[in-house]
Amino acid sequence: MPATLRDVAERARVSIRTVSNVVSGYEHVSEQMRARVNKAIDELDYRPNHVARTLRTGRTGVLALVVPEIDVPYFSQLARDVINAAGELGYRVMIDQTGHDHQRERDLLTGGNRSMLFDGVLFSPLVTKAELSDMNGDGGTPLVLLGEHDFDGRFDHVAIDNVQAAHDAVMHVTGAGRTHIGALGAQPAEGYATPQQRSAGYRNALHDSGLDFVPELTRPAAHYSRTEGYLATRDLLDSGRELDAIFCYSDLLAMGAIRAVFDAGRRVPEDIAVIGVDDIEEGRFSRPTLSTISLDTPYIASQAVSRVVERIADPGREAVEVVAPHRLIVRESTA
Repeated sequence: MPATLRDVAERARVSIRTVSNVVSGYEHVSEQMRARVNKAIDELDYRPNHVARTLRTGRTGVLALVVPEIDVPYFSQLARDVINAAGELGYRVMIDQTGHDHQRERDLLTGGNRSMLFDGVLFSPLVTKAELSDMNGDGGTPLVLLGEHDFDGRFDHVAIDNVQAAHDAVMHVTGAGRTHIGALGAQPAEGYATPQQRSAGYRNALHDSGLDFVPELTRPAAHYSRTEGYLATRDLLDSGRELDAIFCYSDLLAMGAIRAVFDAGRRVPEDIAVIGVDDIEEGRFSRPTLSTISLDTPYIASQAVSRVVERIADPGREAVEVVAPHRLIVRESTA
């Protein structure tokens, strides 16, 4: 017969409650006691009954990660790191995507019938500030917001400083002597926080470098994809404006931009330097390799998981904002 909680408790010489606390990931258990219980679990090959635990505690041991597009490399990396961070705390992760559908984001956030499926939600929405203010959650499921939204004290929030990240990228190319710097990725019609903040960082860096902001050197991008980057860059090159560098709001845009520059008979970085944001793996192996702003996704994931687990334990705790670090990585596309 399969081993039971009682069997483990007898082998470890502890109470059944202590075994339950260890299996449930309860943090207030001494390391010595936890080691004894885990040793007994391994010896007896004990398998927790998750259905029974859910009925007993009201918790599933599952977190939800909701992102716009799982096939975007940044979100794939984030999902991997969230799964790793959650696993260390005894949680599994269910992943869902909204596909840029604002109504789906609202349904996922406010759908009270989904709260029975998981203990907490890590949510990276593409909503505008106005839309986010109308989203109050389902009132029961602990929630942590990811991504660049204005922190209003309602939800725990883990993000990067997008203004500073964009500023660092543009200051790098101006420091290398580039003076006609394009920007790809604005989304003025949408009002999303991330492109707005990166646009602000771009303009701040131009100002700090003594350069004028030239609207004709900017191009929007409905989606941060290679195709959008290629088309926007071709349009920028065809405009005839003088151009010696391009700041792309994502690495995927930058990949498309590099191809467009070469197809136009120009060189990267000799004629036009290109820099992105995200530090996706593809950029480390492209030719030329891509200079970028690296986002610390393991840190973002660990902080987000820690915040939601703390809120599961204490739903009434005060919401906090965590700003994740970033760093400039210089590679061949700007060297």
